[in-house]
Amino acid sequence: METSSGDTKTSDIRAAYKLADLAVGRDRPGGRYPRPVNVLLLGGGGREHAIGWKLAQSAHLTRLISAPGNPGLAQLGSTAPIDPGDPAAVLELAFSESVDVVVIGPEAPLAAGVADALGDAAIPVFGPVAAAARLETSKTFAKDIMRRAGVPTGGSETFAAADPAHAHLTKASGPYVIKADGLAAGKGVLVTSDLDEAHAWVDDCFSGRFGTAGNLVVIEEFLDGDEISVFGLCDGTDVIGLRPARDYKRLADGDRGPNTGGMGSFTPVPGFGDDFVADTVEQMIKPVLDVLAEDGVPYVGFIYAGLMLTADGPKVLEFNCRLGDPETQALLPTMESDLLELITACVNGSVRGMTVDWTDTHAVNVVLAAKGYPEAPVKGDTISGLDHSDEDSVVFQAGTATEGSRTITAGGRVLSIVGLGSDLDAARDAAYAGAATLDFAGKQYRTDIAT
Repeated sequence: METSSGDTKTSDIRAAYKLADLAVGRDRPGGRYPRPVNVLLLGGGGREHAIGWKLAQSAHLTRLISAPGNPGLAQLGSTAPIDPGDPAAVLELAFSESVDVVVIGPEAPLAAGVADALGDAAIPVFGPVAAAARLETSKTFAKDIMRRAGVPTGGSETFAAADPAHAHLTKASGPYVIKADGLAAGKGVLVTSDLDEAHAWVDDCFSGRFGTAGNLVVIEEFLDGDEISVFGLCDGTDVIGLRPARDYKRLADGDRGPNTGGMGSFTPVPGFGDDFVADTVEQMIKPVLDVLAEDGVPYVGFIYAGLMLTADGPKVLEFNCRLGDPETQALLPTMESDLLELITACVNGSVRGMTVDWTDTHAVNVVLAAKGYPEAPVKGDTISGLDHSDEDSVVFQAGTATEGSRTITAGGRVLSIVGLGSDLDAARDAAYAGAATLDFAGKQYRTDIAT
């Protein structure tokens, strides 16, 4: 579709899609409220199902369109079988569905410049442009920005060829932390004390195991401590922090097995309340976004700071330009505020002064993965138990598809079952009770989430 500035249709649409039109009653006491809006949600994983589930609770939502969506999201609105990383396809869908705001869930559309294309067409979008999304798409770029911003992080060196990387490893002492520079679906990281394994991983990266993501390899200082994730919503200038969560990246109990996209999460994290979030925003997130703004790249969208709580204080492991998966599935069921109001304020550049309210509920998310995950997940197995209904749990679909009357496995991480309770023990019990009611061949999950 033609979207040049001289195109009459595009000019008309730009006139119709003014950011200011999204907000009415901005001076009303108590907040900023959007007019009824049509939302296009890009993505089809468990994170997106949770986002769609939360958006659907807003009184301001007129229609929810998910692309490509999944069977769970289809129950909340309509779905469109397009590639969310194809800017032209997203633009065409946004135009045809009279979309008021686009919410980008996963990282791939950000890297593909979907937010850039939408912005050029004057369609409000909640998700950073590709230049800002380099915080996630290039670990080398992220480290450089953190150093410029004075944000505490581990030391690192980047290598463009295997030989100097091997030489560096030979001189270093373990544990070794080696990362593919680009996007690798959460699987491009090795932490090991085995030098031979570290050398083999470097060779794998440069031999194409992770595609172009491995064209550069980052070797980082090992940071010891507990991990925690802090999220925020950004409007280009200001950031509003969300409740922290903790996730579990390894496949098996006891943090054994290969790294995955995430096998579970819980929130709130004891001992990490509002003051910790405020400090993280002011000392780690805001300085990075200020540097991006100085470079002419204001950041609008979700942001995720992965922190290591070291003996020397918190240090940033990574930034992601989205909400975490599986943290989102635990986080949003505990949010009392209207997510659509927050997103609308962000795209209008008016989040300053807003707050996020939370329930007193604890949430534990247990991910159910397919047999063979993460290397070679089995697809096509029938899923049973999706009619499970319990006020103490909610199911979010991820790697699922429909085949006739059946819902089948269609990806590695298939389902998230989120247990809710008045304390962590009650939430965990509810999650595992729910996990027992959901079934498919070869189902695998951790039994130690939130223990």
